Amino acid sequence: MTIVDEQGRAEPPVDADETGTLLGFLEYHRATLAWKCAGLDAAGLRATVGPSPLTLGGMLKHLSYVEDHWFSRVLTGAERAEPWNSVDWAAAPDWDWDSAVEDTPDQLRELWEGTVARSRELLTKALEQGDLSQVAARGWADGRKPNLRWILVHMVEEYSRHNGHADLIRESVDGSTGE
Repeated sequence: MTIVDEQGRAEPPVDADETGTLLGFLEYHRATLAWKCAGLDAAGLRATVGPSPLTLGGMLKHLSYVEDHWFSRVLTGAERAEPWNSVDWAAAPDWDWDSAVEDTPDQLRELWEGTVARSRELLTKALEQGDLSQVAARGWADGRKPNLRWILVHMVEEYSRHNGHADLIRESVDGSTGE
């Protein structure tokens, strides 16, 4: 039985296999980010906390990049797509964070939602072809390549980390709190 909380997030299953558990937590954290960014205008998505330059809009764009990087580029071996392929990452290593201020809330949400949808499709296809032990098409410069299990755990970690930031930023914008 799927339990949905008051924010519309499906709770991760308590009795699933390894794949179901990892996907449950990843989807839960994706839904948490969507909840923290929901209903905010451009000013809300550009708000920061204290001396940190992190914004919710930057988080949406950064996590779009992270989704595309791990599921498209690393897992499947695809080349970077727009907008990622036209960035000089050496000159602007924080481009995904910094450039979000130039985007509208709709552009940021559409970018993130579209990237997440592609990631889901690629993940479904990968799981139809093998299990969590399958090795990614790309890896690191030293020749190591992560398996799909590692990629999923990393994505859960990435969302968990940034959702903690999102909690603080959203509370500073309009007082909204919650787990």
